[in-house]
Amino acid sequence: MSLKDKAKATAKNVEGKVQEIKGDITGDPQDKAEGKAKQAEASVRHAAEDVKDEAKKAID
Repeated sequence: MSLKDKAKATAKNVEGKVQEIKGDITGDPQDKAEGKAKQAEASVRHAAEDVKDEAKKAID
């Protein structure tokens, strides 16, 4: 996984967690849902990069 892509995915995950917590504190279900969606997107990005890494290892 490239360092740049990993950092972006991690940042998206943190952003999602913060938004979810904000939704919990304020009682805003939309904020909570959007936070969870951002975390899911980050998870998908990490998985995609892992697949790329494994493909590269297989080629090398």
